[in-house]
Amino acid sequence: MGIGRTVLWTAAGLVLVGAAGFAWLAYQPEIGPIARPAPASFDKAMIERGRVLANYGDCTACHTQPNGKPFAGNLPLKTPFGTIYTTNLTPDPETGIGTWSKEAFRRAMKDGIDRKGRHLYPAFPYDNFTKVKDADIDAIYAYLMAAVEPVRETTRGNDFSFPFNIRATLAGWNLLFLDKTPFKPDPSKDAEWNEGAYLVEGLGHCSACHSPRNMMGARTTPAYGGGSAEGWYAPPLNKDNLSQQPWTKTELVTYLMDGWHPKHGMAAGPMTPVVDALHKQNEIDVFAIAAYAGTLRAGEKALDGDAVRTAALKREWGHPEAPPVPNEFAAGAKVFEARCAQCHRDKGATVPLALQSSIHAPVSDSVMQVIMHGISPPTGALGRSMPAFGPQMSEAERGALVQFLRARFSTQPAWKK
Repeated sequence: MGIGRTVLWTAAGLVLVGAAGFAWLAYQPEIGPIARPAPASFDKAMIERGRVLANYGDCTACHTQPNGKPFAGNLPLKTPFGTIYTTNLTPDPETGIGTWSKEAFRRAMKDGIDRKGRHLYPAFPYDNFTKVKDADIDAIYAYLMAAVEPVRETTRGNDFSFPFNIRATLAGWNLLFLDKTPFKPDPSKDAEWNEGAYLVEGLGHCSACHSPRNMMGARTTPAYGGGSAEGWYAPPLNKDNLSQQPWTKTELVTYLMDGWHPKHGMAAGPMTPVVDALHKQNEIDVFAIAAYAGTLRAGEKALDGDAVRTAALKREWGHPEAPPVPNEFAAGAKVFEARCAQCHRDKGATVPLALQSSIHAPVSDSVMQVIMHGISPPTGALGRSMPAFGPQMSEAERGALVQFLRARFSTQPAWKK
């Protein structure tokens, strides 16, 4: 009896010590509020630099509702753990960041802790922003404080179930996964490459979507090996990329700035606001991004672009050498002929479907999203679009169409869903 009581008290003591240790780890002090700095107190060049950098971070994509005021937040972002409503980044003193000091803003950007000491969810990519120079964070702060219209917009509470609704648990996430190593230029590379690396790894936070994540929502290996974003599949950017045509540096710049290239197709889904933001940027910087992104593909399988394109064209609907439709895909072919073949056909104006990366992806997510919701053209590709067909089809028709597309335009195994 005495031994059992000792074990019980020991266990209770360990629990208390552990709880106290976790509370100490999770606690972050509040940084006191300040009066909003006068816009005229910021240097104009710094404000402009901040505007450019905020564009590279594509802040408006997550912090602006459709048809809403820029940076006012409240955009719902669905994650595997629940729905996040993004915060108000305008300098409104009551509902935005108008009372935040420069130090409070830096802490949020790099540590994932807001002014009041609350942990931010890593859907906000502070694990990328740790690579950003303090001077650049200060420039973004200057831009938000001096050039963005204050908007009174109270952020809704996040929709998370237990235990994900307990922000303090994120202290453990940070301990396990937050790498605060600053960006270090590679002296063996030129200035263009290093600038591209800085933008891609930091503000651009490309790995946030294009890398796989573990069950706790942290990026895992292989880096840039493909991931999921808002119901879309973000394809690999490494040697395992799904490109069916070789990319030149200039082609990648065109795609990143215009969201379209005749050999590679059109940006869609979460990539659309990215290219819309880059459309406004300095071409020299986008060439730097392309220089770095090109090296991520080191070791990729060499492609004979002409041979691949010739084979792809022969798979187009209506081509005299197109393969026959197997009986098992007849239902999907019927839907395709009725809904899709008007544009996606032999000698049509679209990029051949067999060259579209989404057709070759390991999951059908992006193809299904395009069928359901269509594609709204990026700013640099106005006039090119695809209508939404999902509401016009039954679930069975959509499923049959997706399986037909995979079988007809890819040599990969059938999708499981």
